Amino acid sequence: MSKTTTLIIGAGGVGRVVAHKCAMNVDVFGHIVLASRTKAKCDAIASEIKDVEIETRSVDADNTQELIELIKDIDANIVINVALPYQDLTIMDACIATGVDYLDTANYEHPDEAKFEYKEQWARDEAFKNAHIMGLLGSGFDPGVTNVFCAYAQKHYFDEIHTIDILDCNAGDHGYPFATNFNPEINLREVSAKGRYWENGKWIETDPMEIKMVWDYPEVGPKDSYLLYHEEMESLVKHIKGLKRIRFFMTFGESYLTHMKCLENVGMLGIEPVEHQGQKIVPIEFLKTLLPDPASLGPRTKGKTNIGIVAEGIKDGKKRKIYIYQVSDHEKCYEEVKSQAVSYTTGVPAMIGAKLMLEKVWYEEGVHNMEEFDPDPFMDELNKQGLPWHVKELEV
Repeated sequence: MSKTTTLIIGAGGVGRVVAHKCAMNVDVFGHIVLASRTKAKCDAIASEIKDVEIETRSVDADNTQELIELIKDIDANIVINVALPYQDLTIMDACIATGVDYLDTANYEHPDEAKFEYKEQWARDEAFKNAHIMGLLGSGFDPGVTNVFCAYAQKHYFDEIHTIDILDCNAGDHGYPFATNFNPEINLREVSAKGRYWENGKWIETDPMEIKMVWDYPEVGPKDSYLLYHEEMESLVKHIKGLKRIRFFMTFGESYLTHMKCLENVGMLGIEPVEHQGQKIVPIEFLKTLLPDPASLGPRTKGKTNIGIVAEGIKDGKKRKIYIYQVSDHEKCYEEVKSQAVSYTTGVPAMIGAKLMLEKVWYEEGVHNMEEFDPDPFMDELNKQGLPWHVKELEV
């Protein structure tokens, strides 16, 4: 049998984790190729991985033809897309053209519009089927593991789930007055956008940070948690039976929110080009240049993340409430793969999703979301690959 070739596109914090974890599972991933616009970034990651040789390449992920040529040249079996969400469609189209399986961690975003949705990716379902390939969307933590937690709750704990709250806490401290844990542009667009949740068959919009609750996160403690819109809700409302409401909450400290509000008030989060000394610049892109690179936060970040879901519903005619969550330690993650926990908790599930696809444990032609597959093999892999999880019965 010919050796598997795995192509990883993207050499940021998540790309680093995926490369390290694929190397730890080299018997499944075979020949690993890491590609990015800047080859030097790939070389730096490859040099950290001692026991497995990682081939590095340069590629412009905005250029479908360039991607097609790379995929053909290395004879890839699967493409793990951990580049920017703006590049999902070009990479998907290259996979369709070459007949190669595809996986990403975040849904498509248009560069000129602060909005994310699955519509354009789902629209490629037929093309994927015609090419006899599979696309797995959102195989990060949230989206990703949170979707699998919901499917696991549905399979093992409920006859019907009525409400889901997805709860994302990063209690890490990197020592900077202000920095973002992943791509600043994506992060700040997400957080400053209007909130949205789904209830009784319709989407309800809120002002940014309008709805707040305090949640006591195991191993972290009580934290202010704010309602945001998050992409996994869009697919979960299609696939979780009997659902009446789903919401997403994320923790933010006062300092972060104050900085962000000031930046927003002076126009630094703008995505439209402005004139500056005879040149056009996009404010949020300029801000990204000023902020610390998220990939550089690893060595200095301490504390923990806790991400999970609270599901409430009915089992055997009785009300039931379950909390499934995962706690990661920033310093332990850095020790293992030279990345902080936000990148780790995204990169490990990307590797697991790709592993299950290559092993044909999760495999169906077309474009799919995580909760469409049997959650058990994924949950088993989480425990084996560094993301152990917990289930807690809560009082209704």
